Amino acid sequence: MIRLLGNRNVILVLALSLGLFWGQGVEWTTMLIIPALAFVMTLSTIGVDGSLFQTPSRWLKPAGIGVFMNYVVLGGLIIILSRFLPLKDSFRTGYIILAAVPPAVGVIPFTSILDGDVEFTLIGCITSYFAAFLFIPLMFSTFLGQSLDVQSSLFTTLTQVVLIPLIFSRVLRFIKVVKYIEPVRGLLTNWSFFLIIYTVVAVNREALTSDPLSLLPAIALTLTTSYLLGYIIERIGYMYSIERKRITSLVLLGTSKNAGFGAGLALSLFGKQTAIPITVQTVVMLSYIIFLNLRKTTIVSN
Repeated sequence: MIRLLGNRNVILVLALSLGLFWGQGVEWTTMLIIPALAFVMTLSTIGVDGSLFQTPSRWLKPAGIGVFMNYVVLGGLIIILSRFLPLKDSFRTGYIILAAVPPAVGVIPFTSILDGDVEFTLIGCITSYFAAFLFIPLMFSTFLGQSLDVQSSLFTTLTQVVLIPLIFSRVLRFIKVVKYIEPVRGLLTNWSFFLIIYTVVAVNREALTSDPLSLLPAIALTLTTSYLLGYIIERIGYMYSIERKRITSLVLLGTSKNAGFGAGLALSLFGKQTAIPITVQTVVMLSYIIFLNLRKTTIVSN
């Protein structure tokens, strides 16, 4: 039993299942989402070498690729599919919002969990957040006919769950306590993600279970932009002999969006219906992460 409670796959599946079937716990866990994200971000970036921040030239390639994967590949595919699939108008608006937002900050700790290139993902993610200052107003104006000022919200998100944890991880390395954290880092990360995944799914439980048949087009779109797109990115990566760790980073940057930020924009600007496809994206993407982790575990055990 103790071994099961320490197994990452069991923890992630339990969080997803519990969120779908029992939502009462969110009144206690919602307030812990930001601290939990900041905590796992700190744990995930502890291993990033300090020389990364002393060599700006190392940022150029991952910065450009990160923005390309998030906005051109994933964002472009979301917009194209939302135009051709039989979606409600409110759902189409939701997908425009989703296409405009930067990657989920969770891609950085998930890169660590999946043995990807954390430095590459970190740079790509941070750069995409700065690019969002341009892309969100531009895409809202182009596709929705609205101007939008998101600078304050974006800067707050970037500071709380990326920059402050990154700085704190440098402090932990400086005072040389990493060797004491390392033996329990995996367990702490896993149970922090339990809290995050449970809360995200439970908060959106009603939207997912009230009329599931109406969500089929949205589910089809999200499966395409996660499982299918991730598979295509992997195949192209192996075709060009890209290192496996780097491919993992490319897959995560090219299949993940900050659904929490997107849902907040949708609810505040357009209403509850617009946020539903973003909710679908959240749950499908979490299932995709679990799938990737299960597959990695199977490959390693073989």
